[in-house]
Amino acid sequence: MANTIRVDVVSAEESIFSGEAKFVALPGEAGELGIFPRHTPLITRIRPGAVRIETADGGEEFVFVAGGILEVQPDCVTVLSDTAIRGKDLDDEKAAAAKSAAEEALKNAKSEIDIAMAQSELAVMAAQLAALRKFRQKK
Repeated sequence: MANTIRVDVVSAEESIFSGEAKFVALPGEAGELGIFPRHTPLITRIRPGAVRIETADGGEEFVFVAGGILEVQPDCVTVLSDTAIRGKDLDDEKAAAAKSAAEEALKNAKSEIDIAMAQSELAVMAAQLAALRKFRQKK
């Protein structure tokens, strides 16, 4: 019986993480999900936030995702997200500036579609800043 599970985190642009892990935690649609090796198969949407991967060697990786899809098989976890950023690549200033721009867009929104898009962008930026703070605390 294997005590690790293969984890792949993929964005629209590139593979962000690929390797063996002991445990994966991520923001499921209905709350935080924890995945161990031999987990029951599952497909679900995930919310914006941090994917925490406890690697086979005992280390820890953080990846920020702007929502997406999670597929779990007993020997493999796949996270698909339009946007995924390694924790070490998150940038305080860029995230804060993007959050400010989203807040400004929300203030100036003229239609329900503009408002929905701005709210979605704001939720993603707020989640990114929260993930960044969590990543910084771990260091």
